Amino acid sequence: MKRRDFIRKTVSLGAISGAAMALGKYQEIFASENFRNALPFDMVAIKGGEPDVMFDKAIASLGGMKQFVKPNQKVVVKPNIGWDTSPERAADTNPILVGRIIEHCKMAGAKDVYVFDNTCNEWTRCYRNSGIEAAVKKAGGIMVSGDSESYYHPVDVPKGKILKKAKVHELILESDVFINVPILKNHGGSRLTICMKNLMGVVWDRKFWHQNGLHQCIADFATFKKPSLNVIDAYRVMKRNGPRGVSVADVVHMKYQLITTDMVAGDAAATKVFGLEPAQVNHIALAEALGVGTGNLESLNINRITL
Repeated sequence: MKRRDFIRKTVSLGAISGAAMALGKYQEIFASENFRNALPFDMVAIKGGEPDVMFDKAIASLGGMKQFVKPNQKVVVKPNIGWDTSPERAADTNPILVGRIIEHCKMAGAKDVYVFDNTCNEWTRCYRNSGIEAAVKKAGGIMVSGDSESYYHPVDVPKGKILKKAKVHELILESDVFINVPILKNHGGSRLTICMKNLMGVVWDRKFWHQNGLHQCIADFATFKKPSLNVIDAYRVMKRNGPRGVSVADVVHMKYQLITTDMVAGDAAATKVFGLEPAQVNHIALAEALGVGTGNLESLNINRITL
């Protein structure tokens, strides 16, 4: 698939063109699954440090970001930026972590690193007040809008049981590397938000998911696009009143981070960090049944690091 010039319209907030390309209908797209065989560990679970320090240690134990990002590649980093709240509320991914991931991508030779989310609250306020916009710009990344349907293009989800079609942001379809950076938190509908739930921020038509079996739709879409890497932010964890949260009283400082190429394994491990069992989050087993990944943590080679 040829890379497009559409990304020129993303250079700044508030100056993003509404013009869309006629991309047509895409077929099923998968990130390479050769990573797991090439990496020294299936997962890194690290705790006890600041977000940037933990990521430095964790990614180094996997051989560095060069294992995932090659020179001159276009990278998209997808945090959770859904809510107009401050970092202390833990509704959005930690901005320090997002910035550090971008820095590693640039050091690995990435040509451009883009960051976006289809936010729930007003997008410019979410980008600004989450601290992510400033962190991205400081690290040399490019913030991109997710607020217009014109940026999303129809795709088929061939393995989906309920979700057969979706409209997906063009950056996901056009970038070489996709890094998924969810925050672990409570969610009133899906029980928890982690890797697979975070992918709802790359699609336009989310209402269908909520009205037609949220857990199955989450699992279905996970068959369409597997991120090259998942970095789970569990530094501050919202334990109740999710997904937006009410106050800092809902938040516990856990100082955890999980990194894996397998969304199912990542979600299963993060569920345990939260204090639940994977069986209590329905879309984990549903996605495993669809072949997205494994929830059997005992079968994995996990590098556990305490700082």
